[in-house]
Amino acid sequence: MDGLPEMFQADLPAVSRTPLQRTIKAAIGCIGTGLHTGRRVSLTLRPAPAGSGIVFRRSDLGQEIVARHDWVTDARLCTALADPARPDARIGTVEHLMAALAGAGIDNLLAEIDGPELPILDGSAAPFLFLIECAGLQVQAAPRPVIEILRPVRVESEAGFVELRPHAPGGSGLDLAVSIEFDAPAIGRQALSLSLTPAVFRHQLASARTFTLATEVEQLRAAGLGRGGSLENAVVVDGARVLNPAGLRMVDEFVRHKMLDVVGDLALAGAPISGRFLAHRPGHALTNALLRALFAQPAAWSRTVAGTTSLPRVALPGRPLTIPVPAAAAPL
Repeated sequence: MDGLPEMFQADLPAVSRTPLQRTIKAAIGCIGTGLHTGRRVSLTLRPAPAGSGIVFRRSDLGQEIVARHDWVTDARLCTALADPARPDARIGTVEHLMAALAGAGIDNLLAEIDGPELPILDGSAAPFLFLIECAGLQVQAAPRPVIEILRPVRVESEAGFVELRPHAPGGSGLDLAVSIEFDAPAIGRQALSLSLTPAVFRHQLASARTFTLATEVEQLRAAGLGRGGSLENAVVVDGARVLNPAGLRMVDEFVRHKMLDVVGDLALAGAPISGRFLAHRPGHALTNALLRALFAQPAAWSRTVAGTTSLPRVALPGRPLTIPVPAAAAPL
């Protein structure tokens, strides 16, 4: 995977020059195991029409589930979506695929899966990005909406915070600054700042894997979670030691994965965000709470095309939902 395939490279200049929506050129799929359920599942990514957004389809249930922040039903150890009218129609651990789609600039896609959780694959977004690269990008004849941040919005927990701020004059795209802090010496305190582009995502975030603490593995299993986890798809830390035989992929892999999760969770806004994201000890629940707070304040955001032309607002149907905001950042 050194360098992008030629067909992917050929599409990128056109994508960067024009604020148009994108999907993939052809259907492509994979088979893998869910991190928490341990179930073997089949996933197929399909092109979708302009304006349709990212939609999941539970092929075993015949039910579609919209990839949007107000369809999140659980955000404790992963981000899970469900149809408000059918809570049994659930899709768990969507954040890595959502990050890959956001990182590659995909606006419209149908993801078909025959089970309740996406495959974890190697614990990062790189395998999903590889599928997208192999399928290729298709530019669509429709303007690309962007959510421009107009006023700061902040959500805090006992241990951390997440915040969206407007760009300085002339700024565009999504800038991220994330820090994390864990008692385990192998992780400690790490910080990273990036401006998100397809190249930056691919080379600096996509391959960062999910991680957990060895002391929490048995707790997860006792709670019926982490059944598909292993050293093949997660980094496991025990104090100052990384238990994976091959070690880390990069010295600050932990904060890079946290930023990857943020990219995936912010993608549930329904359109790319143009603004600055700052966080200390972020988590799925905290980021989801931030999106809910943002859209609850009409003066804090605007829909535009490439940060220039205001578009009519899209009413996002809300539904009362209490999502616990953890006091500490959950490892997974």
